[in-house]
Amino acid sequence: MWRWWNYRGVCVLWMAVPRPVNVVRSEGRTFVTHRCLVPASEFRHRSGGKNFSFSLASGDWFYFAGIWRHATADWPEAYAILTIDSNTDIAPFHDRQMAVLTRNQRMDWLDGLVPEDENLRPLPPGTFRVKRLSSASFQPRLAV
Repeated sequence: MWRWWNYRGVCVLWMAVPRPVNVVRSEGRTFVTHRCLVPASEFRHRSGGKNFSFSLASGDWFYFAGIWRHATADWPEAYAILTIDSNTDIAPFHDRQMAVLTRNQRMDWLDGLVPEDENLRPLPPGTFRVKRLSSASFQPRLAV
């Protein structure tokens, strides 16, 4: 997954090492400043002992709506992805999801000109393609 953030006034994009993501509930909050986007092509979830991949049915890339904060003396610059109620495609697996923005919503989020409740809401049914993943480890295939 590619990630980017604002580092000292410069947008930086890098290939991120897979790791747990910080998430923040969006309900009842406003995010007037420090908005960011996390580009993605899919996200994964484990449910009922099975692994699933979620991507847009159109095959297009999307963005997670996020917020970031400046570094402090004891913590580096950081970001979090906002969460919302799940849409109907994801609801059978989990009651919440990361706030997904399509390409045509990305500037609305960053500019803050569209009310947050129009961006931070579940996408329509049929938006996501759900794929069950193998439970086998990929590590043996990566070994040299």
